[in-house]
Amino acid sequence: MIFSASADGLFDLGTRKVRCALGKTGVKPAADKREGDLASPLGVWPIRRVLYRPDKGPAPLTALPAAPISPDDGWCDAPDDPDYNRPVKLPHPRSFERMWRDDDLYDLLLVLGHNDDPVVPDLGSAIFLHLARPGYSPTQGCVALARADVEALLAVAKPGDAVEIRGD
Repeated sequence: MIFSASADGLFDLGTRKVRCALGKTGVKPAADKREGDLASPLGVWPIRRVLYRPDKGPAPLTALPAAPISPDDGWCDAPDDPDYNRPVKLPHPRSFERMWRDDDLYDLLLVLGHNDDPVVPDLGSAIFLHLARPGYSPTQGCVALARADVEALLAVAKPGDAVEIRGD
C-alpha cells in the first residue's frame, strides 16, 4: 500500500484523510533536494523501519520491523561524512541529528527510504515520518502526523509499503 501526503497538508491513510505537516519551504523534486533546504522531497519512499522511545511507551503494534532508540542514537547529516544519512552512535565527530529528543517528535517514527540506496552526498538526510508539533507547524523536510494517526498507519502497514509525498 502507498500512503500519501499532499502539499495541501492532508495525509491519506487509506480509509480516511488526516492532517499532516511537511517541510517549512514546501515540497520539491527529489533530484533538487539539498541538505538543510527544509523541503520535503517529492516521490514514493519505502518505509524501511520503525523507531520508538521505549521510555515513552511500548513497542508499536505493527508488522513493520521496529526497534527502540536510546539516548546515544543519532543520524548523520554531514554530507562529506561516510556515515551521511545513516544512523550513528553518539558522540559522533561530525554533524548529526539527535534521535532522543526533548520535544517528543521522534518518540515514534518511520524511517523513509529517501537517498539511502545509494546515498548521494548533499541530497538530503533523515527524511522521516514522525510525530507532529502542536498546531502542525512545518517540519525540516519530513512528514509529520498526530500520534494517533501514526499509530493507525502502523496498525495497517506492512513490509513493502511506502509513503508518497505529492505536490498537489
